[in-house]
Amino acid sequence: MVVAGAFVFDKEKRVLLQKRSDNGQWGLPGGFMDLGETVQDTAKREVYEETGLVLEEMELFGIYSGPKYDKTFSNGDQVSLVQTLFICKRYSGDLIENNEESIQNKFFTLEELPANIFTEHKMLVDDLLSKKQTPIIG
Repeated sequence: MVVAGAFVFDKEKRVLLQKRSDNGQWGLPGGFMDLGETVQDTAKREVYEETGLVLEEMELFGIYSGPKYDKTFSNGDQVSLVQTLFICKRYSGDLIENNEESIQNKFFTLEELPANIFTEHKMLVDDLLSKKQTPIIG
């Protein structure tokens, strides 16, 4: 299954996280690809649905796959995920504080990220921090 999402940065170089309604943990906005979509379309749609923001420019951050990204859903279905993650520094729209998928949406500095990051997204955030790719806002 294909998943796409984004590290969305504001002008203060803070990253957007959503407190997920399904598990109460913080994570990156994103989700599963629909039929007929590109990974870019998926990231844009999912970020918009979860946060109200329209991604205007994106650059590829990374593609993640392999056994550590395999998942077993609560119904017993097992899938192998391919995750495509983008960085977005330009967006429009108004940030939705919450909706059915997000208890809260909030920008955080990279130095003050919440402790309870969704386990499956923690590896992605750690990768961002290890690459020290502080976004340049232009």
